[in-house]
Amino acid sequence: MNSRDRPSDLRGLQALTKFVRDSVQPPTAAALDRGLKRLMERATNRRLVRPKWLHWSLAAVLVPVLVLVAAKVTSLTRAPVRELPALVYRVEGGSVLAGGYLRDAGEGGVRLIFNDGTKVVFTSGAHGRLRAVDKEGTRVVIDRGTASFDVARSNDRRWFVEAGPFSVAVKGTFFHVSWEPSSECFELRLQHGSVVVSGPIAGGDIELRAGQRLLVNLPKAETLISEIAETAALQSATPPSSPPPPQTSSNGAPVKSSLPAAAPATSSDSKTERKPSWSEYLAHGQWDRILAEAEARGVDATLETASSDELFALADAARYRRRSDLARAALLAQRRRFAGSARSNDAAFLLGRVEETRDRTRAIGWYDEYLERAATGSYAAEAWGRKMVLTNELKGRANARPVAEEYLRRFPKGSYAGAARALCADP
Repeated sequence: MNSRDRPSDLRGLQALTKFVRDSVQPPTAAALDRGLKRLMERATNRRLVRPKWLHWSLAAVLVPVLVLVAAKVTSLTRAPVRELPALVYRVEGGSVLAGGYLRDAGEGGVRLIFNDGTKVVFTSGAHGRLRAVDKEGTRVVIDRGTASFDVARSNDRRWFVEAGPFSVAVKGTFFHVSWEPSSECFELRLQHGSVVVSGPIAGGDIELRAGQRLLVNLPKAETLISEIAETAALQSATPPSSPPPPQTSSNGAPVKSSLPAAAPATSSDSKTERKPSWSEYLAHGQWDRILAEAEARGVDATLETASSDELFALADAARYRRRSDLARAALLAQRRRFAGSARSNDAAFLLGRVEETRDRTRAIGWYDEYLERAATGSYAAEAWGRKMVLTNELKGRANARPVAEEYLRRFPKGSYAGAARALCADP
């Protein structure tokens, strides 16, 4: 049959098909509905006897047309996916050279101001690099000196700070970091928010809360967590008291008393003094005091009667003092007595860290337990990373590769991303 004898309906359907398929700007849903309605009315009004081939031709054309129309309508009505704006910054007091090296142009230090509100300040004399900047976040390296970070709170961007062998995972925080390679001393002072510090720390990663200071001295193998001194603003907000005049010696020098200040008197003139909690002891680095009190109570009795906070403080103190058996017992008690709580899940991850020193297969099992129950928890990236490393050590590259691929899919900018890429590369 030549083109002159072909029904006009078929040509119209072919044109409609091409229009729907090739259109860069899709028609609106209302326009598509009107077109289909007219087409169906036309087909209904012209019920003539047609050759059998025409019925099959119409069916063959209408089916893909309807499929394409449905796809177009769906794309029109589907909610648009929110895309993060590009993360850009400006530099003050210096410049960013090739390789991200931050160069100080004066004595005021280098300042980076990002469009999401984040501010990074390298003090005068500090050396560092801007390793990566993208929509998901930024990675900053401190080679020497001190830098402050005021990171805007976001659920979509992740920030990492590397200082020597230490890595700090950040989300919406204000803190100061110092690293001195000559003395191998690391310090972090956290003003608000929370961070997780990983590196060569006794007992594994440390999560800090607002108002805490972490000091690590690698040559002395010392790790100290303490409270940051109160700010002047906080002190000025405290109602002034009227202390007695200081005592002086015969030569006029002030005399320091070795006694603690007396607690406020109650109505019955009796003195009350609140005993610090184990969490407070932990924050001040008084790990031995926690262990001593637990032993004084009786370890077994402590494991059965201590609160969730006390069990976690005991486990941390034992980990920092490398008393793995006691740390394991406290974490197992946490999971048994407070099953289903968020801390019970965190205890699974910490049990993995404890087991790494004696049974790496069991450690992987604990990491799997944690990831099954807290796939997006605060330790998820670290659990995947440690599982990858241990799998490579125990079972070889071929078995570790799928774990590395999964790690990169979930945490492409994570602390273990370099190791994961190395495992995924061709041997």
